[in-house]
Amino acid sequence: MKTGRLEAFSDGVLAIIITIMVLEIKVPHGKDIASLKPLIPILLSYVLSFVYLGIYWNNHHHMLNATDKISGSVLWANLYLLFWLSLVPFVTGWMGENHFASDTMVMYGVVLLMAAIAYWILQRTIIAKNGKNSTIVKAVGNNLKGKISPVFYIIGIVSAFFNSWISGGVYVLVALIWLVPDKRIERMYDSSEGDEVHENTKKAVL
Repeated sequence: MKTGRLEAFSDGVLAIIITIMVLEIKVPHGKDIASLKPLIPILLSYVLSFVYLGIYWNNHHHMLNATDKISGSVLWANLYLLFWLSLVPFVTGWMGENHFASDTMVMYGVVLLMAAIAYWILQRTIIAKNGKNSTIVKAVGNNLKGKISPVFYIIGIVSAFFNSWISGGVYVLVALIWLVPDKRIERMYDSSEGDEVHENTKKAVL
């Protein structure tokens, strides 16, 4: 199976998740800037979650671009990832409405942790389908950020029981780590495309 329908479905679900999340932000009744003050925690939680969803969309897109074929197992692994991402609007709203209370920060971290694990499962399932010598294997490499992120999420979850701000700082730190451009998959994909064009040109000349 090809990746086209999987990409289209995933993009649609992520778009709906973001839409639901922004619709949860209620318009204030006041007409001055001061009326936005009660919404600051909600807006901050929205921005953080939007960044996380953007990171997942970006990495998901690049990973599927380096994927030659998928299977039923890949489809289910992808649904498992989307399940945890679909909970982001709920924990985001809960966290913002309660001004980053301890329990809400714990649940936010749990969803982030489970989404990271689900992404890893999807990645390993794709690799199993495409083989050890596939483009995706070469592109992923040792995947250091993917390995350390769950550790940070666990630290953030534990920290939430003692200090919500430390927990929030950890979640922000992970987002910043992933915002640093990682061009491995893109380079591998561009390289494979270049090799294909080169081969086709040789054949045309011959």
